[in-house]
Amino acid sequence: MIDIMTKIHDKFSIEFKVGFVTRRKMRHNDFSVYMWIFVPNALDINPTTYSKADFYRDVKSNIRLITPRFLLRDIVGGEATPLRKLREALERMASDPTRTAIAEYEAQIKIFSAIVKSALREDVNHICTSHQRRDDVRFLSEEYASHAGKILSAYRSLRNIINTPTVDAQVMECFHYGDEFMSYMFNQYTFRLLQWLSGDKEAYAALIERLSAMIRDEQNYRDKMGYLSLKQDDRLENRDLIYSHGVLKKYIESSLYLRVPKKRDGVMIEQIYMSIAAGLSMIFATILSFYFQQRFGNFTWPFFLVLVISYMGKDRIKELARYYFAHRKGSKYFDNKAKISVGDQTIGWIKEGVDFLQRSKIPQEVVQLREKHAIVSAERHIKDDKVLLYRKWVHIDREKLIANSVYHTDGINDIIRLNVGSFLHKMDNPYVPLNLLDDDNNLCRIDCKKVYFLNIVMQYQYDGKTDYKRFRVSLSREGIESIKEIE
Repeated sequence: MIDIMTKIHDKFSIEFKVGFVTRRKMRHNDFSVYMWIFVPNALDINPTTYSKADFYRDVKSNIRLITPRFLLRDIVGGEATPLRKLREALERMASDPTRTAIAEYEAQIKIFSAIVKSALREDVNHICTSHQRRDDVRFLSEEYASHAGKILSAYRSLRNIINTPTVDAQVMECFHYGDEFMSYMFNQYTFRLLQWLSGDKEAYAALIERLSAMIRDEQNYRDKMGYLSLKQDDRLENRDLIYSHGVLKKYIESSLYLRVPKKRDGVMIEQIYMSIAAGLSMIFATILSFYFQQRFGNFTWPFFLVLVISYMGKDRIKELARYYFAHRKGSKYFDNKAKISVGDQTIGWIKEGVDFLQRSKIPQEVVQLREKHAIVSAERHIKDDKVLLYRKWVHIDREKLIANSVYHTDGINDIIRLNVGSFLHKMDNPYVPLNLLDDDNNLCRIDCKKVYFLNIVMQYQYDGKTDYKRFRVSLSREGIESIKEIE
């Protein structure tokens, strides 16, 4: 299965989170994703002004394991797997702090913290939906508060296991990194839940009071532990808080990110094609030289002129043949390839490529999706978009994935961020002034937003099934305004 989620990462970046979920009974899993990006002609994005190197500079791709899924209530209750594995790792490390034991202890803290973050997010997302009834919201919110509190308390109680003479301060710091990260994430998601509940303060007054008390208690705990906290009138500490959270996030999630060193794809076949091109041009020049040598003899002016012309033709034939073979290679091969590794074990590979396409080469299903639900019907008759095709092919060996993962995991996430800064250079001003008469016939000026739309159609294939998604991205000179999935 392929799962695709998208969001605005920042003012100039779109994020696509593509989940490649393997089948339990299939060892070798192959996935393909094609992303057609329809760029308005007015932005002047074409093969001359926007090269492959430009595109890969604007695209950032991070490959990571899908976070193991646990319900919030299952993380610490009874013999819950995450807490049990963490406790066992701490006990082994405290008893015999070898390099291997310390590495396992650190890895378990990271994965436990990542699991908690994911569970907090999913619980809050589940509560904050419009279809939930009030009674359900009350029950689910109470459960969230109860389980989140138990998780933080259970984790902090484990500190006593490693508070021993065998564990030095530097090793102990890893435990505090996990504690601070989970504290920050608890505050973040609880504030989001509070914001949702505040839409109906009377109905959820008791819940709001309980969650507010938990946040204040957590704030006091952070102050006691010396963790950075948000302050109303301390811009410097607030700046450091954001930076600190970014560092902690990278540290915790480093246990999930995979090594994916890229290199060019199709290098060998490219060299073969280039050799064939050189050989064809040499055959042309040699045949021409032999023929006119026999006809005019050696050291004659006609033979000299033919020799010069043959070498001129040889170079042109060589370049044309190279262009032809490069074009054929581009349609069958990819630009980059990389092995996906967990530790030292390769669990699969990924390939990527990008090209500008002529509209006639775009599948009809994609064109129909692009033209569906046009904002202005006349838009369907203007077919001057420039089309970028970004494609990926992913292979995962499920057996190796499971064998080299701390927890059972379903697959990998490819987090793709596309920076649209290069698309903004030739846009008009972000606002267009228009005039309007009010009721008293006074002239009013209204500044209207000037936007351009990127239309993105994604085709994803797995296990013989093909599905599509379409997104409309609204851009202005000031950056990304919105992104919307078009059903």
